[in-house]
Amino acid sequence: MIRYLGPVILGIAGVAVLASLGFWQLSRLAEKRAQIAEIEAMIGAEPVPLPADPQPARDRYLPVRAEGRFTGEAVTVLASQRAAGTGVHVIGVLETDDGRRVLVDRGFLPDDARAGFDADSGPVTVQGNLDWPRDADRFTPAPDLGRGLWFSRAVEPVAAHLDSAPVMIVARAQRPAPAAALRPVPVTAEGVRNDHLEYAITWFALALTWAGMTVFLMWRIRRETSA
Repeated sequence: MIRYLGPVILGIAGVAVLASLGFWQLSRLAEKRAQIAEIEAMIGAEPVPLPADPQPARDRYLPVRAEGRFTGEAVTVLASQRAAGTGVHVIGVLETDDGRRVLVDRGFLPDDARAGFDADSGPVTVQGNLDWPRDADRFTPAPDLGRGLWFSRAVEPVAAHLDSAPVMIVARAQRPAPAAALRPVPVTAEGVRNDHLEYAITWFALALTWAGMTVFLMWRIRRETSA
C-alpha cells in the first residue's frame, strides 16, 4: 500500500488543482457574459453630448453625439471586410462647435473606391460610440506616411499625427450622409474576447488526463509488485 501512497496523493492534488482552474474559468465565463450584455446595452443607449474629458476606463463604448465640421485631415488604416474584400478605415478630424479636435472613424472604404474618394469637409452631426481600439501589438508595422497608410487604429499615435485630442468616435450615423462608398462600421460587442469556455474545457481535459495517468501509474506499480 505504501507504494500507492505517493501516486495517489500526487494524482488527487493534480486533479484538484486542474479542476479548480476549470471551475474558475467557468466563473469567469459567467462574468464575461454579463459584461458583454452590459456593453451591448450601453452601445445601443441614447447618445449623449460628447463629454468634456472622455477617459477609456470610464467612457469606452459610450454612445455620443457631436456637432462640428470635418477639417479634411484624415489617415487611412488598412482593413478588410468579408463581403467587400480589402480596403481602409478612414479616420478624420472633427472640429466640434466648442473648438475641440477629435478623431472620427468614419467607416470602411473598399479599395476600388479609394481613387475617387475625397475626405470631405464641412458641417456635420456625428452619432457613434467612443472607443480606443486595441488592434496593435509589437508586430504591427509602423505607418507608411509616404502613402498615408496606417496599420492600426490605436488612438494615441493617430491623434498625435493629426494634432487631435486622443479621443475617437466610431461613427454609427452622420448628417449629412457620407459618400456612398464609405460604409460606417459601428462598434459592437463582437470584438470583446470571451475564450473562457475553451480554457475551462482545456483545464478539465488536463484534469482527466492527469487522472488517467495516475490510474496507469498505479496499474504499473501493481503489475511490477505482482511480477
